[in-house]
Amino acid sequence: MKKTDVLAEALTAYRDGDRAKAADLAERAGSTLGIELHWYLTEGGGGAVYDRPAAFTAFIRGGGNVKLYRQLSAMLARRYGSVGSLLDLGCGDGLAVVPALEQADRQPGRIDLVEPSSALLAETRKHLDGTRGLHTWEATAQEFLDREDDQQWQLTQSTFALQSIPTGERTEVLRALRPRTSCLVLAEFDVPEYDEDSAEYLLSLVTRYERGIAEYGKEASLVAQGFLLPVLLGLVEPGTGRTNWEQPATDWASQLKEAGFTGIRIEPLADYWWSPAVLITAS
Repeated sequence: MKKTDVLAEALTAYRDGDRAKAADLAERAGSTLGIELHWYLTEGGGGAVYDRPAAFTAFIRGGGNVKLYRQLSAMLARRYGSVGSLLDLGCGDGLAVVPALEQADRQPGRIDLVEPSSALLAETRKHLDGTRGLHTWEATAQEFLDREDDQQWQLTQSTFALQSIPTGERTEVLRALRPRTSCLVLAEFDVPEYDEDSAEYLLSLVTRYERGIAEYGKEASLVAQGFLLPVLLGLVEPGTGRTNWEQPATDWASQLKEAGFTGIRIEPLADYWWSPAVLITAS
């Protein structure tokens, strides 16, 4: 049996609540992902993904993310020169917005950065210390948009962040944002469409995650244990552990339209081990 098939069986066992069987199958697979999954399941891995900055930083600043974010920041920077106000929902540690601001011909006069993780937001503040018109908010997108004020922005961006809002709640967030921004730019992954209960879905997950972990060399264990595996198992096991609700780019376009956005355009951003990254613009 192929290693990927054994790993898919391990995820099936985990989904069914048999953690011991999942760990045994992961060890039997013998691949990099299998070894890391076995360790995670037997050594009590877990914790809040985005509050473990060492693992997240290693992940986001290594592997295929280097090229991805270089291209993303360059594309964002070209938009900043013509806008007076910028909102970034889910700025993380600033990997997209900081280089984009540095590369821009002219910076927006007002910059609002929203991020629920205090550790990641602190990193962004450190990089942008002294930036004119900077405001930072430790909040979720929902909390931020629920505030009672009439602030508006010419450009709102969200880079791989709105996928962290459950699909059923996201339309309301977009609907609340619509009258407050002239233009919205989303960076997201154009993920394939699968029935999440299917064997094909689990096989796709292990195949892609095996590729992803392989990009990190000496830091593979840190990235796997502190970030990739919690995300992966959150996708497999229904409940509170899930952190991402991704969808195909065409579904993003449909959801934006439902929320009242128009002029929706999807353009390629970069190839990536997980799925192709795209930039989605709406007004």
